Amino acid sequence: MNSLSRRSFLALALGGCSSFALSACGNAAAPSVGGYKVGVLQLTEHAALDAANAGFVRALDESGLSYTIDQQNAQNDQSACQTIASKLVNDGDDLILAIGTPAAQAVAGATDQIPVIGTAITDFAASGLVASNDAPGGNVTGTSDLTPVEDQFDLLVKLLPSAKRVGLLYCTAESNSDVQVSLAEAAAAARGLETQRFSVSSSNEIQQVVESMVGKVDAAYAPTDNTIAAGMSTVSMVAIEHKIPFIVGEKGMVDNGGLATYGINYDQLGYKAGQMAVKVLKGESKPADMPIEHLAAEDCTLATNQATADAIGVDLSVLGA
Repeated sequence: MNSLSRRSFLALALGGCSSFALSACGNAAAPSVGGYKVGVLQLTEHAALDAANAGFVRALDESGLSYTIDQQNAQNDQSACQTIASKLVNDGDDLILAIGTPAAQAVAGATDQIPVIGTAITDFAASGLVASNDAPGGNVTGTSDLTPVEDQFDLLVKLLPSAKRVGLLYCTAESNSDVQVSLAEAAAAARGLETQRFSVSSSNEIQQVVESMVGKVDAAYAPTDNTIAAGMSTVSMVAIEHKIPFIVGEKGMVDNGGLATYGINYDQLGYKAGQMAVKVLKGESKPADMPIEHLAAEDCTLATNQATADAIGVDLSVLGA
């Protein structure tokens, strides 16, 4: 999906709805009875987003702030994202956490006043959420889960030296997946690998699309795409049957049948987003002036699935682990 401007998302998501919360963007909100009100919109349930959510809550708990939290999950439904975003805004929350790009786009379309912290988002600027990643300029900021694609393709080459054709599996409904697939194409080309895109528009298409890879690819790559991550059990079922090794974007996808990854720690990603939220609530900073943050290289770790490797005949010992 092409990146849209914040104005476009406002029109698309809420049709010009004029119901905005009264808390001023970037100013310290006075806590209501029971503490600050924090809303959470999580796109869907899978290991990475769940970990980011937990890390965020841990940061709030450690801050000593008094707060109540309203946890909402859209179950990967775009219209539900918009409905929930409108609810959180109308509730007058002091701050909203948006986990996943479509969730953040829905919240950003619903308010330009309430501070919004996003996490598990690859590129905030490319998704129309901020003016630039270095200077957001509005009420949205947060933490990026841009994966180390180059390292992941180094891993692919080391594990699968005979692979020449790589399938790229992603969902077209997520703008950040297109960003990652473009990076993957460049990384593959630099290593002399051919690539072919295999896309789905919803989880219902995953099995059929993965089956269409058979005979066309030697290996496959899936980025940190929420639809693919949530459907990873289906991906791995087909891939293992047909011995298609999948290098994936994050550890939760490995746990659900992917072969391997070199990826970021989503608990730490959410924790960093929580630290940003604490600064906003305390009035120490405001989203407009807070650059998008990334994890350090040491927060990226290798993860492999021995059962998958055994099933498809890949030798993990070449990694020296």
